[in-house]
Amino acid sequence: MTTERPEPPLTGGEREMLRTFLDFHRATLAMKCDGLSDEDLRRASSPPSTLSLLGLVRHMAEVERTWFRRVINAEDVPLVWSDEVDYQAAYDASSSTRSEAFAAWEAEVGQSRKIEEAAESLDVTGHQARWGEDVSLRLVMLHMIHEYARHNGHADFLREAIDGVTGA
Repeated sequence: MTTERPEPPLTGGEREMLRTFLDFHRATLAMKCDGLSDEDLRRASSPPSTLSLLGLVRHMAEVERTWFRRVINAEDVPLVWSDEVDYQAAYDASSSTRSEAFAAWEAEVGQSRKIEEAAESLDVTGHQARWGEDVSLRLVMLHMIHEYARHNGHADFLREAIDGVTGA
């Protein structure tokens, strides 16, 4: 399995840039998981941390769902892996599989893309209940790029500890 990653444009409009950089970082996470078994993906490679690549994929499914569906689209949907709105629950991938985690993540990414594409502009707002504030789609896109970039740094270390693969 080889993930293709879009090359962000060097020039272009704000929305195109944000969209492509977000897709770049989404693809980077998937690339970090390419060619690994379920066991490898569940491996907590930096003890004492229990963080794993599969846990990151599950977490990002929750993050996509929260920011695009719950915040921007105001959907009353539960989290994928927690009825108590516990974002940490997604990190426990001890009994998870690639197919289960990636199916949820890819479904949420698909929903996020539809919501972003349907939005009239980056100035569309939604309510972030945890902050008690309204936020723009622009902020959500920037926050998602930040979230993926931060976790892709974790994924770099996790992957290297599993099989020595670096880069991407």
